[in-house]
Amino acid sequence: MASILKVQDLTKTYKSGSKNLTVLKNVNFEIEKGTSFSIVGPSGSGKTTLLGLCAGLDRASSGTVVLNGHALETLNEDQRAAVRNQNVGFVFQNFQLLPTLTALENVMVPMELRKEKNIRVRSLELLDRVGLADRHEHYPTQLSGGEQQRISIARAFSNQPEILFADEPTGNLDEETSEKVEELLFSLNKEAGTTLILVTHDLELANKTNRIIRIKGGQVIYDSELTPVETEI
Repeated sequence: MASILKVQDLTKTYKSGSKNLTVLKNVNFEIEKGTSFSIVGPSGSGKTTLLGLCAGLDRASSGTVVLNGHALETLNEDQRAAVRNQNVGFVFQNFQLLPTLTALENVMVPMELRKEKNIRVRSLELLDRVGLADRHEHYPTQLSGGEQQRISIARAFSNQPEILFADEPTGNLDEETSEKVEELLFSLNKEAGTTLILVTHDLELANKTNRIIRIKGGQVIYDSELTPVETEI
């Protein structure tokens, strides 16, 4: 199966006063199209930094990221934004909905940026798929946390992404709501044939994916493709 994401010798270092702080060091992995993948590890281990580099939201200090055939380190800001717009969907822990837009308008935004047609009809269909068509005129503040995350999932799939990055997608939700959101996320992902990459503290959620890597101190210390899945993070 073809690779959709290849990370090679990825290192990220930040300046911290007079010192350098290495957040990621020589990270390597490759992900096949249509699979699901989890990045786990303690807080401060570099998980979210790694996700940002893979999605082209930030630049690595060294190493390479090839996203659906695009070598991100060779692209300028506008080119990387275009790659994200054409290939990537995002789901975040804090939802990141635009507060001045309705649920429907939030879902429409990525399609508007791509200048697509029939976006209202398609957005309503996505809202119906996540069970919120009847709330399409509501603003984020009028919705529960679970409803907001379902809106953000609909928005993430609105540009038909090749790869979906989800950063702690259930981190702000209670257990019952988390289960519903997880079910929806995996269901839509399977229907669309999208590659799913999760950053999570939740091993139960991670174990629902095809593969898990564990980050500690900025390095990959465990890969379930090579080792049987462990029982704790």
